[in-house]
Formats: sequence, structure tokens, C-alpha cells
Amino acid sequence: MNVSEMLLPEFDEETRKTRAYLERLPEDKSDYKPHEKSMPLGRLAAHIAQLPELAALVAELPSLDFATSGMKPLVMESRQQLLAEFDRTAQRARKAVSAVQDKDWQHLWKLSFSGKTITEEPRYQVYRKMFLNHLVHHRAQLGVYFRLNGIPVPATYGPSADDKMGF
Repeated sequence: MNVSEMLLPEFDEETRKTRAYLERLPEDKSDYKPHEKSMPLGRLAAHIAQLPELAALVAELPSLDFATSGMKPLVMESRQQLLAEFDRTAQRARKAVSAVQDKDWQHLWKLSFSGKTITEEPRYQVYRKMFLNHLVHHRAQLGVYFRLNGIPVPATYGPSADDKMGF
């Protein structure tokens, strides 16, 4: 089994779990922030919906400078719009990850902004940190937003207080 084949089951599981959160997005609370320093719920959800695009770019490109990439932050218009974007980017990312050869997972991959290095590590590490761990982190934040607003939190790595998974 090659590296991509080992990564894809986890990719599938995490994107499935993340989609379950996006399916519960309240459209009437996009401006909600639990703290003044927090991202508004709509911006957080849009960021989550767009994150698989970064996985695709890590897999497809030798490096990325956000300032010259042409990427623009997604703006939440509706739950359906975010779900469609998430599905589109996740499908693209899955295809891109599956095409990476083992030797290419080891190549140094640089992420920067206006020439300033954010990280430069093997592609595998950038994928794990900047996409997968980043996705899980923000999904957990969204779970807190849900809890504070009385929105049932989906089961993630086992039952939640709201989703008992048959228990």
C-alpha cells in the first residue's frame, strides 16, 4: 500500500464527519461569535468548506504563496452553498491526493505569504498540518459554537451528548 492509499481512508472519514457538521449549520447565526476575538460562525464555516482546496493545492503544486495564488476567502451565503463548495473541493482534493507518488510526499513543500515562509516541510507534513489537522481543529471550534447555540453536535470519534450513535 502506498502513502496516498494509506491517507485516503482518513481523508474520507474526516471529510464525512466534517460534512455532518456543515449539514447542521444554522443560516440565521452566521454573525454569531462566542468571543470578540473569535471568527464569526459564517466565516468559520466558509473556511472549513474551503479547506479541502488547500489539500488539493498541496498535492498538485510544488509550493504556494497565498498572496499570488488568486485564492479568495469564501463567503457564506447559505448552508447549501457551503455544502456544494465542500463537496466540490473534497472531491478535487481526494483525486489530487490519490495521484501523489510516494517519492513526492517526501519533497519539501513551501507555503508562504508575500514571499514570507509560513512553513517549509515535506509535502506529507504540510498536508497533515495545514489541511487535516487544521480541518479537525476548526470543526471542533464549530462544535463549540453549536453547543453554545443549542444546535445538536454530531458524533465525531464516538457518541456526543446529542448523537448517541445507537448507544
